[in-house]
This record gives sequence, structure tokens and C-alpha cells, in this order.
Amino acid sequence: MLIISQNAANYGIPLPEDTIYRINLAWVNSIKELEDLLEKHQKQKIFLDLPKGRIKPPNNRYSLEDLFEILNNYDNIKYFAISNVNSPEDLALYVKVLPKEIIIVPKIESPKAVLNIKNIVESIPTTRKILMLDHDDLYSNLIKNQEPSTKFTEYIKKLTEFCTENNVSLLRTIGVMFSEEENRPTQYIK
Repeated sequence: MLIISQNAANYGIPLPEDTIYRINLAWVNSIKELEDLLEKHQKQKIFLDLPKGRIKPPNNRYSLEDLFEILNNYDNIKYFAISNVNSPEDLALYVKVLPKEIIIVPKIESPKAVLNIKNIVESIPTTRKILMLDHDDLYSNLIKNQEPSTKFTEYIKKLTEFCTENNVSLLRTIGVMFSEEENRPTQYIK
């Protein structure tokens, strides 16, 4: 499973045919912009990423109500990631209302989530279980909770071992794009 960020498309980088196109809603300024992206990439599977509870910029916010029509009208949306999932209760509403063919992908961003991982995975309603790990937020959360930084590798090990033992796909960041050409200050300044 190869997932490429929507930002790669801004630079004309050709995406392999089987690439899953990730749209992080934090970087989408309007529902119209989202629809334009979905139309432009209608032949690719879409991984829609909802930044629930995000405080770092950019932090465009969308409710499930804002997205409901889109989720029901674009059948190329195959995955729906939800930020800051710490317990099954954080997924309950999404499990209830998302179209059944969309795979819910909890984003693991805190020690609490790692400690609750079994319950979180059990609450995913699809046969295929996928998690997304945000290393940076996990580390930041650990420091914020005044846990020693050395525990970071323990949490990563616990999470990866659980996923391996339970046939759960764990999506992890591999590299980052940097560019001096970024000129969208509105992504950070409203």
C-alpha cells in the first residue's frame, strides 16, 4: 500500500497507477477545493484524512456533516483517517454513519492510544484493519505528558508488535518533501 500526499501533485510528480492519493483536509481550504481534488483524481483510490482536534497549522476544520454528501457521492474514497483516536469512543460516530465500504483508519498519536490499541482495533468495523502512526505527534504528546523521551521507542515497539501479531496494517511516514517553491501563506495564516 503506497499512499502519496496531495502536496506531491502540486509539483507535477507522476503518481504510479496503483498509488492511493491522500487528501489531508488540514490542507484543503474549502469543500469546493476538496471536490475539485476528488474530480481531478477520480481514477485513483482516495485516502481522506480528517484532522480532528488538530491545533498546529494549517488547521482547516471540517465536521462530519460538512463531508457527509462527499463521502456518499465519491465512490473512490476508500479510506477515512481520523486524527487523535485514543479510544473506541472516538470512533463510535464514524462507525455509525460512514458508508460501510469506506475503511476507517484511526490515527495513533498518543501514548494513551497505544495503550488502548487492542480496543481501538476491535472497534474498526471492517475485516481489514489499518492504523496510521503519527510519530511526531506521539513524541510531542509523550513530552507534553512529562514522560521520559526514552519511552518513545517502547511505545513504537508495543504498537508494531501488536500490529504484526494481529495482522493489522500500520501506516508510517517514509520521508518528507521539502521545497523552496511553497508560496501558499494562506495555509498558515488566515
